[in-house]
Amino acid sequence: MKTTDATEAFAALAQDTRLEVFRLLVKAHDPDPAKGGLPAGEIASRMGLAPATLSFHLKELARAGLLASRKDGRSIIYRAQFDKVAALAAFLLEDCCEGRCGVCVSTPAETEKA
Repeated sequence: MKTTDATEAFAALAQDTRLEVFRLLVKAHDPDPAKGGLPAGEIASRMGLAPATLSFHLKELARAGLLASRKDGRSIIYRAQFDKVAALAAFLLEDCCEGRCGVCVSTPAETEKA
């Protein structure tokens, strides 16, 4: 991942509403690309957002490569792009412990125990 791509993704997530929308879509994930995700109307309803406001935020997340969309009848279904998030995490940790991230990076469960 290029630094400019990482910066764009972080900028998209560095806004409260977009971060919440992204996290909502993470919860609605399904490994099958033809499944999972949420229609824009449902996202707007759950988030309490006006359609135009949601559209702006979805556009920013999609521009950063963090969302994918598919047409389903008259609806557009949005889903989180897990491969982009994995690439972002790898970008952050690529120089960790001389490339041996397992040595110094704990899992979220291990962190909670501490």
